[in-house]
Amino acid sequence: MATGSDSEKLSLPTLTAMVVGGMVGAGVFSIPRNFAQATGVYGALIAWAIAGAGMLMLAFVFQTLANRKPDLDAGVYAYAREGFGPYLGFASAFGYWASACVGNVSYWVLIKSTLGAVLPIFGDGNTVAAVAVSSIGIWAFHFMVLRGVKEAAAINRIVTIAKIIPLILFLVLVLFAFNREVFAANLWGGIGVVQEYLHAHGDIVAAVPGTQHTGDSLFSQVMATMLITVFVFLGIEGASNYSRFARTRADVGRATVIGFLGVLALFASVSILAFGVMPRAEIQQLSQPSVGGVLAAVVGPWGSKFIGLGVIVSVLGAYLAWTLMSSEVLWIAAKKGDMPAFLAKENENGVPSAALLMTSALIQLVLVATLFSDDAFTFALSLCSHLSLLPYLLSAAFLLKLVLSGETYAAGDPDQRKDRIVAFLATVYSVFLVFAGGLTFLVLSFLIYAPGTLLYFKTRREQGKQLFAPAEWFAFAVVLAGALYALSGLISGYITI
Repeated sequence: MATGSDSEKLSLPTLTAMVVGGMVGAGVFSIPRNFAQATGVYGALIAWAIAGAGMLMLAFVFQTLANRKPDLDAGVYAYAREGFGPYLGFASAFGYWASACVGNVSYWVLIKSTLGAVLPIFGDGNTVAAVAVSSIGIWAFHFMVLRGVKEAAAINRIVTIAKIIPLILFLVLVLFAFNREVFAANLWGGIGVVQEYLHAHGDIVAAVPGTQHTGDSLFSQVMATMLITVFVFLGIEGASNYSRFARTRADVGRATVIGFLGVLALFASVSILAFGVMPRAEIQQLSQPSVGGVLAAVVGPWGSKFIGLGVIVSVLGAYLAWTLMSSEVLWIAAKKGDMPAFLAKENENGVPSAALLMTSALIQLVLVATLFSDDAFTFALSLCSHLSLLPYLLSAAFLLKLVLSGETYAAGDPDQRKDRIVAFLATVYSVFLVFAGGLTFLVLSFLIYAPGTLLYFKTRREQGKQLFAPAEWFAFAVVLAGALYALSGLISGYITI
């Protein structure tokens, strides 16, 4: 895109729409059930407040880094490499790519669970039939992209409509059907919901006084929602990529805040209003996309079908976009010398064919793993969210490193203090998410990072460079130990998915 005249640059409304479009995806259609399984109204309000504040700090991190380090334009992973060395830079790029791939698995699970309402053979999206049909879809998209499908403006317009119209209709109809008595009964979380979370994560959380009647502490309920909120906000870092197209730099910050607050209001409304329509125990049992089940309770079966159609169109478009983006991450990293050279290979249509093959292969592998999961969508959601945490954490830590060292800041720069607060809060929030996500998905993410390190070995050998610095050996040892723990846990049954 040209960046010469103002007429060729992006306005504030256009930038805001791009921010919103990047974050509103499949996750919002799954919010009612995922929140109902974790908490009630009070816990949801607290969770959105924490997630809203934390993710806003991360948005400011990406905006600030885009302005302070405009030369680092290779993607989110470039911040990790610049601040903490080549291995953590590689791990950030690999984790960001793997997160996008696992997120794509959740799309196929959601499509098949939607179709499962009329075709029981697909169940909740993790039956043999569902995986087989989804596998055909993965490779159909793969070969379509190989033919040079890079521009999808028409598809994106359809996808945007498919996302927004069903959600607006949902909010309007559910608001009119809102039942105060049902809502009041759903204020607190219920017995047994978080026990599953505690079992899965190996944590013991003491009960909070005043919530004994629920059986679960409010704190543990909120903790159980954290990976859900990360998943639905994935893509928030994309706003920083629009800086060079904006009419003014200030518009990027305004668009980030306006777009983010609008999306936060949408997500929170979907989760909270659902508690005013159905008892929480019934919402927990809905099939995904649970927004359809809630709407069906208000208007009848057509509501679920309407939402389902919107979800399928939206998710297929999003799958195409994220498949292209995932391949692009590996291709750019290879071009910059942070991945093996073979991943920079392009076919005659200009498509990064080797990177696309690796992307489709990982999506296929994780999809097969959902056969062994009791709740395939939640498994994919949680693993995707955890894999995204390292790039987020290292980006926030890089900004913190900049403000503490004073790099890029002139003496007495008033922005330094503001940026120090933003970087500190974003770093703390990212660390909090790692612990809130729990041990299970942390070590499962290591199970992906560890074999991925083979690509790093190949990259360093190609370049004739030292494999690890001393500190990087320690980081690799942690990753390897976590992966071995996860593998032994899966074999012994201590860890389940």
